[in-house]
Amino acid sequence: MIKKLIFILALGSTVAACRKAPENGYEPVDQLNTYNAPTTLTDLESFLVPGYSNFRKSFNLYGFNLLTKHFASLEHAATLDYKDDRDWNELIIHNVTTPNPYVSSLWAGLYTGVKNVNVFLDRADFYESHYAKTTEFDAINQLRGEAYFLRAYYYFQLECLFGESYMTPSSGGDKRGVPIFKKIALNLEEASQPRSTVKEVWDFIIDDLKQAASKLAGVNRAGATKGRVSEWAAKGLLGKAYVFTGQYDLAKPVLKDVIDNSGKSLMSFSKYSNAFNALPESNEFNEESLFEINVERRTGGSGIFSSGTSPDDLTTSQGLIWGPMILGLDGYETGGGNIDMSRVNIFVNDKNLRRFGFTLPLFDTVQAPGFSGTSSRTNPQYIMKPSYRQQSLDVRADKSVDPRLYVCAQQPWVDSVNDKTGTFRVPVARAGGNIGNIYQQYGWSFKKYTTVDKSIYTYNSCDGANYYLLRLADVYLLYAEALKNTGDEPTALEYVNKVHRRAYGQPINSPSSFDYTSWTAATKASTADVNLRNNPLAYERFAEFFAEGQWWYDVCRWRFGQSEQEYYVKALSDGTAIAAWEDKMYTYPIPSTELSSNKKITAADQNPGY
Repeated sequence: MIKKLIFILALGSTVAACRKAPENGYEPVDQLNTYNAPTTLTDLESFLVPGYSNFRKSFNLYGFNLLTKHFASLEHAATLDYKDDRDWNELIIHNVTTPNPYVSSLWAGLYTGVKNVNVFLDRADFYESHYAKTTEFDAINQLRGEAYFLRAYYYFQLECLFGESYMTPSSGGDKRGVPIFKKIALNLEEASQPRSTVKEVWDFIIDDLKQAASKLAGVNRAGATKGRVSEWAAKGLLGKAYVFTGQYDLAKPVLKDVIDNSGKSLMSFSKYSNAFNALPESNEFNEESLFEINVERRTGGSGIFSSGTSPDDLTTSQGLIWGPMILGLDGYETGGGNIDMSRVNIFVNDKNLRRFGFTLPLFDTVQAPGFSGTSSRTNPQYIMKPSYRQQSLDVRADKSVDPRLYVCAQQPWVDSVNDKTGTFRVPVARAGGNIGNIYQQYGWSFKKYTTVDKSIYTYNSCDGANYYLLRLADVYLLYAEALKNTGDEPTALEYVNKVHRRAYGQPINSPSSFDYTSWTAATKASTADVNLRNNPLAYERFAEFFAEGQWWYDVCRWRFGQSEQEYYVKALSDGTAIAAWEDKMYTYPIPSTELSSNKKITAADQNPGY
């Protein structure tokens, strides 16, 4: 079994010598034979492990780069405080070129996931025909159901990031999508595939999800299997695929089935507030989660950087990039030790504070009343102006600011975290002083998916929180969108309000004073924010999924790109601006590495504008 598992995890290096394969993570593999054959059901399950683990073990996906470099840049969630990485700078200012290694690595990382799943499906067929008992057929089909979901999820990401266009039933389907691999590639010819059409890719995704839902019907996920794909995860993503392709009539019954029959519910806001930081671990696989990536602080060394091939390596290290800035050892915001919690390469873009309704101006620091002695973390010479701090607490208490802001972000001098040993609280400090001026920006730190109980370095650079890929709140808002687009606006608005009420600590099924009363009701966003100010559905998707890698897809399918650029303006802490908008920015380019190695994709097949 060990040999089989090592083989499958090393598939990316099995290209024969002197042959050049497409650099898409989908290299040809040596002929699978009886040496690599599963001979027991447990053996077969081991072949499915890489389909799951690739999400977190890949440096290019949730392991390190996906949320912090790709989505934080695409969505303008972050301001970058680091100028020494030209390719990252391209991402943050939306001026990506075809050789960008982050883009090519993302492409390869997602296709590696597709390849891993296809290897499992091949081995499932082999095991069923050679070794399986008839009593194992149902279990094999359940494993296939998991595999179909995983493959659909990888393709969902690929198509949304690299497909030429979104589609509706009447338009866009003939545009260029991504290459489809339905089975393992055994030679270079099979490893080179042309771009399919957008419609072909979405049809493939939808078919996989239908098969997943069917094969997983009635399978109970609890105990040791609670983190595995379920029927409801498959149906939730299927409904999302229908909404993303404008097939609202098909989306409605699928999404309503999840709402009514999955047994899932929105968690309370008190639980939601702590559901993104591994505090406590009992929040994992909770009543709202449909599918999440399991992350634990177990590694062969320094987080993702030395993670080996063992299934016991369950960590990611994104928190190194966007953890909180803290007060220096000397009590000053720019003092030594202010990056004890993480590198703080990025922090929350100031314009996002206004989107959540935070309208206080930049703050001043003043000498601490009664200060004497030597400045330190426990005796800082300067502190936030007390009247400003009180105002900040007041807007939290009266909920004039969307409470979700404080789930997503940490306010300097008001919020605090444990020090690197976890023994005492340290104020969060203003971020942005590496290449910028902290006194000219708010400098709030990220909170979602960061380590706040100790320094991430104390945990050997290991993240602790699981990543939600699909939550019931998403299903509610997708269902609302489908209802709205098929004429049932009152019921649609009610489902938007259910998510909104939770954020304000209200019973989700009862009207409240916080409710939106129409589809053009004012949100917390400013009047200058044309996308969100009078658009409750868009606002709720932004606020609910901030920093979760969801909002960019909404921006693209609703064509908000130009107005988003115009709203945010700044990309780096030194004032470097976002590039002027071009419609090509709705999609990443097909990587130059793929163009140079895949003979079935040429420069003429590149996304327009690149």
